[in-house]
Amino acid sequence: MEENFIPLSPDDKFRFSCTSNLSCFNECCRDLNQFLTPYDILRLKNSLGISSGMFLKTYTSYHTGPETGLPVITLKTDSASGSICPFVTPSGCRVYKDRPSSCRTYPLARLVSRNRESGSLSEYYMTIKETHCLGFSDGKEQTVSKWIIEQDVEPYNRMNDMLMEIISLKNQIIPGELDIKSGYLFRMALYDLDGFRSYLFTDKEDHDALSESDNIALKQDDTALLVFALSWVKQNLFSNASFYDT
Repeated sequence: MEENFIPLSPDDKFRFSCTSNLSCFNECCRDLNQFLTPYDILRLKNSLGISSGMFLKTYTSYHTGPETGLPVITLKTDSASGSICPFVTPSGCRVYKDRPSSCRTYPLARLVSRNRESGSLSEYYMTIKETHCLGFSDGKEQTVSKWIIEQDVEPYNRMNDMLMEIISLKNQIIPGELDIKSGYLFRMALYDLDGFRSYLFTDKEDHDALSESDNIALKQDDTALLVFALSWVKQNLFSNASFYDT
């Protein structure tokens, strides 16, 4: 393993702090290739007070993953500016409270594997020591678990694990690209939540299957809608196999 990636268990300690007093402040927001998860987009579009469709159009780029055949959404940056994040300001991140999971986990990276027989998840973390970052030089010591709690990463991890389950299922039964319709529905349901909400409440079959309480929750709560969308994708696009089949 490369020297700048150091594996850690949840109980291991590391030393790190990021403050505006460091000369490297905001440097980690440059030269970005930032992948966005569905929950990242949910939080960001709500923070900005715009629809998911407007967020995707304004702030993201889209392509199909060569290995999974699934949509890949990345944050759009301007190469002329050094590929700097569109949300960074001289005083820091203007969407800090709703920043993406990889930003709030930094300087850690999370890796997860799933046992095919039991379905249980195993996770470990790595510190990412980049040459520009001075946060390790005089930072406070804390455990990985404490960092995850302090940075409010858990809701992101929970949603991202649900997405990983769907991707694993898809790769079992459809190794290549999805057909055009399935690809469109996958992208809409998980990344364009406002578009999916409109679709859901105009599709009679899906709408009739909802209880009155579901109707209310899915109309008002984006997190509840994303959880439903993840289940909906699993049932409607990949229902021909069990996730735990071997």
